[in-house]
Amino acid sequence: MNIEQARFNMIEQQIRPWNVLDQDVLDMLHVVKREQFVPAAYQNLAFADVEIPLPGGEAMFNPKVEARIMQELAVKKHENVLEIGTGSGYMAALLAHKARHVTTVEIQPEAAKLARENLARAGVDNVTVEEGNGAAGWEKGAPYDVIVVSGALPVLPEALVKQVKVGGRLAVILGEAPAMSFNIVTRTSETATDTVRIFETIAKPLTGAQAPSRFQF
Repeated sequence: MNIEQARFNMIEQQIRPWNVLDQDVLDMLHVVKREQFVPAAYQNLAFADVEIPLPGGEAMFNPKVEARIMQELAVKKHENVLEIGTGSGYMAALLAHKARHVTTVEIQPEAAKLARENLARAGVDNVTVEEGNGAAGWEKGAPYDVIVVSGALPVLPEALVKQVKVGGRLAVILGEAPAMSFNIVTRTSETATDTVRIFETIAKPLTGAQAPSRFQF
């Protein structure tokens, strides 16, 4: 496989047609090498329009979703980011390319180890990989400028909103299959948020997230 040709094709045929037109984001996809974060068994799918399986039943988002998240968030160099659900470390590497620092929380020890190794090999030094359940946020380092949830949540926990600075934003896939959407939630004041639904999608639920109660009172 000609890796650079495959990367070019991914950007031109999958990502650009999906309304990712920010040149900074497109350039970043050449710099942060996706294949360095894909498990060896799936290297032939590194640039394919599929979710790639990871240890513990997790999966990488497909490339166009990753790129669209980065475009919609528009992370700045001074910002501190929390990612919940590290997976292979690729999303953390993309965020780190834009941010001051990324704290990423992974519930599966095997995935956390893989991500640390991948990030080190790629020379990414402004990411801290924490082990634990970040489904309700991660107090250490809060409040954050940006929070990214790399897995779907049935509803947005209030605890997570409270860990975003006023003026900060949260990227999250909300809902349950088949009705899920990717949203940018901006915290506009201590008590208010503004939610913009960006696109419909289907994603694996975040490991460790609480299922919403079915009881009606």
